[in-house]
Amino acid sequence: MRLLLAEDDPILADALSANLRHAGFEVEVAENGAVAEYLLTRHNFDLGVIDIGLPLVDGLTVVKRAHAARPALPLMVLTALDGLESRVAGLNAGADDYLTKPFDFPELEARIRALLRRARLSASAATPAKAANAVQVAGKLSFDRDARRMTVQGQPVDLSPREWSLLDLLLTHEGKVVTKDQIATEWSGDAPAEPHMPSGSLEVIVHRLRRKLEDSGLSIRTVRGLGYLLENA
Repeated sequence: MRLLLAEDDPILADALSANLRHAGFEVEVAENGAVAEYLLTRHNFDLGVIDIGLPLVDGLTVVKRAHAARPALPLMVLTALDGLESRVAGLNAGADDYLTKPFDFPELEARIRALLRRARLSASAATPAKAANAVQVAGKLSFDRDARRMTVQGQPVDLSPREWSLLDLLLTHEGKVVTKDQIATEWSGDAPAEPHMPSGSLEVIVHRLRRKLEDSGLSIRTVRGLGYLLENA
C-alpha cells in the first residue's frame, strides 16, 4: 500500500513515516500543500494522510482538490484543532476520516487500515470485471462502454477497434502499468486486427491514441521494458 503523508513538521513527519514503513506501508512525504496536491492528483496512491495546517496550500484545499480529481482515493485529515466546526469542515471538504493531534500511532495505523479495507470493498463492489460502464475523467473525457462512444470536451472522437480496446484496458487499470502481454491477450479476445496494419502495430496504435487524448486531461506514458501507463496529463 502506497501512502502520501503531508506534514510540515519535520520531526513528526520523520516519526510517522518511519512507523508507517515499519508497519509495511510505502510512504512518500510532502512538506507543503502544493507538493501534496501535485502528488495526490497526478500520482497513484492508495491513501492520503493530510495535516490541515500546511504551508503554501492549506490542508483543506488539498483535500478538496484531491477528492475532486480522485473521488475514490481515501483521505485522512490530521489537525491540532478539536472543535466541531473544524471536524465538519474537514469531512465536508472530502476527507473520509479525521484524527486530532496528539494521537497514538496504533490508532492512526488502525484507522488507515480501516479506510483501506472500505476502499477495497467499494472498488470490488463497483468493479466486478471491468471499470464502470460510463467513465468521466476530469470533466473532459467521457467513455461509455455500452454506447461505444467517446467524447473529449463534448466532441465525439472516433476510435478504431484496437484503439477502443486499448483505451478500455488502460482506463480499467488507470494508474497501473498495463503490460504488452495484457494488451496482446485483450486484442486476441475481442479486438479484430486492422487492415494494412503491420505486425508491430502496438506502437502505431499507441501513437494514434495519444494524439486523440491530447485535450482529454490524460496521457499514455511508456514504461520502458514493461508496457504503458495511463495518467493525468
